[in-house]
Amino acid sequence: MFWRVEVKDKEGIFDAVGEGIKKDILDLGIRSVQEVSFVQVYTLEGDLSSEEIDTICRELLSDTVSQDYRIATPAGDNSEALSVEVAYNPGVMDPVEASILKGIRDLGIDGCRTVKTAKKYLITGKVSPSQLKTISEKLLYNKLIQHIVTAQDTAAAGGSHSVLVSGQMDSSSVAGYEFKLITVDLLSASDEKLKKISRDGQLFLSLQEMRHIKKYFTALKRNPTDCELETIAQTWSEHCWHKTFRGKINYLEVTRSPRKRVTRKIDNLLKSTIMKVTTELNKPWCVSVFKDNSGVIRFDELHNICFKVETHNHPSALEPFGGANTGIGGSSATPSAQAWEQSPSSTRMFFVLRRRIIRLTNCRRGHCILSAS
Repeated sequence: MFWRVEVKDKEGIFDAVGEGIKKDILDLGIRSVQEVSFVQVYTLEGDLSSEEIDTICRELLSDTVSQDYRIATPAGDNSEALSVEVAYNPGVMDPVEASILKGIRDLGIDGCRTVKTAKKYLITGKVSPSQLKTISEKLLYNKLIQHIVTAQDTAAAGGSHSVLVSGQMDSSSVAGYEFKLITVDLLSASDEKLKKISRDGQLFLSLQEMRHIKKYFTALKRNPTDCELETIAQTWSEHCWHKTFRGKINYLEVTRSPRKRVTRKIDNLLKSTIMKVTTELNKPWCVSVFKDNSGVIRFDELHNICFKVETHNHPSALEPFGGANTGIGGSSATPSAQAWEQSPSSTRMFFVLRRRIIRLTNCRRGHCILSAS
């Protein structure tokens, strides 16, 4: 059984989210929007009675002093308002889900199996389809991790008002998930086909890497599944494998005084710089370096300290806002994997801003030209 709950600020309560979006729309140069209202949407699935749903809404999902909740009915919708509902893409973790499920269990209610959230924006005013598209893409959702909910989506999630009866929907009316095994034909693929598979699948693997994968599965006498190929691509990604650090780089620097061009070839930037200096210094208090998840140095006779520095993704070029902050996350998580009997004690985040501009050009086949100015 699915239940859809919509929570909205009470009449007279300042809608901070809605007003913020309205001001942002004005900054886009769209001046015809009169009002924006924000509605928080929850979809709960499980064996829940109407009394249990009411308890969950009152005790967990809403602040009864400042908010109203409605079960499977429009929360303050009106015929003049345009409705834009935003939800997470399939496969993207909903960070609120686990907290709500725990809260429901703490209430003594055990029948809830899943919780999904969405955000609905009610926009009042004369807005053209192209303006609504601009507002949605610029302000309301992140294409990489979210999507605009359609009527078909809400029906599948148990939230379509046309199929709901008293806020309930029988889960038997929802199309179930059916597993489909997909294999990718690598064994008979030419070089051009291998490049196409990488490009079309957004694997971002080079031809050399695709050849290695083909050779491996040829030895196994079978083609990989799409999941296996995605897993290899993720493991060999720039994020995990630091291809730029490990690659061959043609380095070009133009010095200012005296002005001249300096060029040299670097084979593995990481080994040629940080690792090289650390090895040459060979300090006795370096207990473990470049061997595991983090570096370990001696603190005193009884204690060691783990250090980890994240080098990327705050923000990342691909995903600057939606969960890309792996800086602090990586700095905390990877030392925890270094040893069982330790835990992070502190973290520090900082940005290094320098006048020198580093450029990577002509990046192909694992080679880059790195220039500084």
